[in-house]
Amino acid sequence: MEDKLMQNPYYVKALEFIKNTDLNSLENGRHIIDGDNLFVNIVDSDMKTPQQARLEVHDRYIDIQIPLSKPETFGVTPRSECKEPDGEMNTEKDILFYKDPVGVTITAKPGEVITFDTDTAHAPLIGEGKIHKAIFKVRAVK
Repeated sequence: MEDKLMQNPYYVKALEFIKNTDLNSLENGRHIIDGDNLFVNIVDSDMKTPQQARLEVHDRYIDIQIPLSKPETFGVTPRSECKEPDGEMNTEKDILFYKDPVGVTITAKPGEVITFDTDTAHAPLIGEGKIHKAIFKVRAVK
């Protein structure tokens, strides 16, 4: 998957931005890097239990998520294995949720970069308390 991603110019640009930017110095909100092709949302969010977390997928954007203040656990499932959509794809917000339970989880430490391509369902924000994090939206190139 990494080779495919490295062929996406917006993904490469995102990695350069991450390498050259102190993400903790950015204010909360959306920061445009390359128009609608690449931007980052800096957010403070409430974390959830694995039972509360919902698997989600995107069609137009690859997610790069980076916890900044504390570790964050993500549920991860191949999109092809998700069987219970919770409604339809919201094309405006580029998100579709699933009712499927979270199975496999991975945890990222503060500053670690985790990428979810359009073929991977992910359930972010598993943990306790609040988290400060960066969510990059990278235009998928087919």
